[in-house]
Amino acid sequence: MVETFPEDWSTALVLVAHPDDPEYGLAAAVARWTSEGKRVVYALATSGEAGIEGMAPDEAGPLREGEQIASAAAVGVSEVEFWGFEDSEIVNTAELRAKVAETVARVCPDVTLSLYGGAEWAPGMPNQRDHMEFAQAVVDAYDAAGPLFCNGPDVTHAVDVDGFTDAAIDALECHRVYLEVLDPSTPVRQQATAQVEMTTGPIDGFPAARATGFHLLRAAR
Repeated sequence: MVETFPEDWSTALVLVAHPDDPEYGLAAAVARWTSEGKRVVYALATSGEAGIEGMAPDEAGPLREGEQIASAAAVGVSEVEFWGFEDSEIVNTAELRAKVAETVARVCPDVTLSLYGGAEWAPGMPNQRDHMEFAQAVVDAYDAAGPLFCNGPDVTHAVDVDGFTDAAIDALECHRVYLEVLDPSTPVRQQATAQVEMTTGPIDGFPAARATGFHLLRAAR
């Protein structure tokens, strides 16, 4: 049975590898949480500087940071930090684990959310190596009192996000240049809408028309 995501918390830390990672699955839940007055902090390992084909990293990095900051604002998040690790070259190193631990200790979240680290989201849908390495670094480094979740396919907990999908679409749409290059033939709003609708549908065993699912990695101590 899928449980309701904990609600008795005030600060959440979202740890991801790249700009746009929070928008592929998390944004609707974040929009709900911030509307309830909860604090959500985004920490990104890279600036996504290798993510726009045909654009030099020194141009793409600042552009993608700006898109991520605007995207976070669309769902009520004002605290966004970039760690400066190299995009497409993330490895579960002592340096990365130390940064995870330092950030968790500094933000002092009641709940932490990270990336799914499995090899495939579903058959024929492989995960990115950066995501897998980053996710393992978070698990290896995590030592906090609050629970640790990932946004992955093996759902143990869910959030009712009915009424918050428009904000999630707005957030993903902020990654305009990235999406225009990713799929030049499909309007950005249409891309964002399709993605959010795909990731916020009903979840078996959870009573909501639209929901965001999470997998519990570490229970609260």
